[in-house]
Amino acid sequence: MTNQQPASGVHSDTRSAPVLLVADPDDGIVRELAAALTREGVNVTGAPDGAQALLQAGALRPDVVLVSATLPVIGAVDFVRAVRLARAVPVLLGVGEGHAEQAVQALAAGAAACVARPYRVRELLPFVQASAPGTRSLLRVGHVELDVRAYQVRVAGRAVHLPLREFELLHYLMRNADRTVTREQIMHNVWNAAETTSTNTIAVHVKRLRARLGDEDDALIQTVRGVGYRLVTP
Repeated sequence: MTNQQPASGVHSDTRSAPVLLVADPDDGIVRELAAALTREGVNVTGAPDGAQALLQAGALRPDVVLVSATLPVIGAVDFVRAVRLARAVPVLLGVGEGHAEQAVQALAAGAAACVARPYRVRELLPFVQASAPGTRSLLRVGHVELDVRAYQVRVAGRAVHLPLREFELLHYLMRNADRTVTREQIMHNVWNAAETTSTNTIAVHVKRLRARLGDEDDALIQTVRGVGYRLVTP
């Protein structure tokens, strides 16, 4: 890919639509993704290598950056480190088969999450929408603080790494603090599914989330028997 121009749209600091920078050497993948996300109101800009992507990141100030594990010139892990030093922007790593070690290193360097490559709009869209201009970016409930745009969670001031699905689950519960949300609502809003996600899957993720947050007595995330869950403000 040699085209450095935006795959769609012209961006500025006064924009209302979210901007996604895609650093990927496959021009076809970038253009296909841009066409799909444009229909969702997202502006997409592509860069073919890490060096050009760093320039684009500084000039465009994107809301989210998606970087391929196959990125040339400046590799994906070094790219993540450089971007995170400059700005608190969520960086996603696009991975495929054989990229497990890169995924571990990128997450340690500050990547927000790993997503499948070729990319899926359904997987990417929640990240982009959460980082859209005007979106409330910092949520606090008791000693738990969630930064939507930076994809960071702190518990009593201590950084806690959450896998993507648990982060989305916590985000949804915090947005609905002190309200009971049903399992069906969680399926729809977190898993983007209707009937395909079992209640046992949700229960397993809630259990893991409680453990990571130190919610040993289930005082923060309460089970409403037969209905769903409620995140309670202390």
